[in-house]
Amino acid sequence: MSLPDSIHAARSQQDTKQQDTKKQDAKSKDTKQQNAKQDNKEAEKLTQGSKEKFTAEQIVESVIFLYGTRPGMEQIRRYGVERGKITRYPADGNADEANYERRFVRGENLDKDKIRLDQKLPTMEYSLIFDDGKLWGLINGAAFTPRQDATASFISQHHHSLDTLLRYKECGSTISLEGKEQQKGLDLYVVDVVDKEKRKTRFFISARSLRVLWLEYDEGPPGGVPVKYTRKFLDYRVVQQTLAPYRIVLLENGRESQVTNVLTITYGVKVSDSIFKNPQG
Repeated sequence: MSLPDSIHAARSQQDTKQQDTKKQDAKSKDTKQQNAKQDNKEAEKLTQGSKEKFTAEQIVESVIFLYGTRPGMEQIRRYGVERGKITRYPADGNADEANYERRFVRGENLDKDKIRLDQKLPTMEYSLIFDDGKLWGLINGAAFTPRQDATASFISQHHHSLDTLLRYKECGSTISLEGKEQQKGLDLYVVDVVDKEKRKTRFFISARSLRVLWLEYDEGPPGGVPVKYTRKFLDYRVVQQTLAPYRIVLLENGRESQVTNVLTITYGVKVSDSIFKNPQG
């Protein structure tokens, strides 16, 4: 018994669609491989001391490639859990230490990220939760509104971070190369990133390794004296085919104010949305 012409036509259309899909997938794969090869060539030129003049985009895209590639980090770092110790050094008091756990869900951009930072001090435990561009807190299961300075500090550190550079395209930020200079015997590329809210972060990138060694930004209350912040990134390690610093030092006007020592980082761990929900709704 022969099949009706309509079924033959449907099968023929289905086969054609499948062939077209396979062709598109193969073309997309080839394009990604070509882009990766191109990024790799750019990175090799930059790290081998080429005398060629590079643009900000060439430098930053090479940095992104070496940190794990844009699609690689987007996939691997979609979810994550980080644990470690934070030591704070107040200007007028004794140092205090806190164990922390940071869980996150990567969003389309920095404003869409979800972050929960649980901290355990000798006398108390509390959490700061960032969701939908807003920050709130939890103490013993009860929600609270963090102090204005604590909120500003948390959001500022989020928007002046390594991801500010690594995800500049996703955030719609602009980048510019401010020059190449030498400090403490290191050859450095100096790159500025300005986001949509006009927040500027300056990155100092090793011309030899293309690792971000530190970043700088100025911030302060409206009408007040701005504070110069410096964040240094040390002890880089490979974590699930991506590069991450395990020691981060924050300075305020040159004074060391906070040191974060990472103990473990695990990417790909499913993080439930429920931990970011405010119990007071």
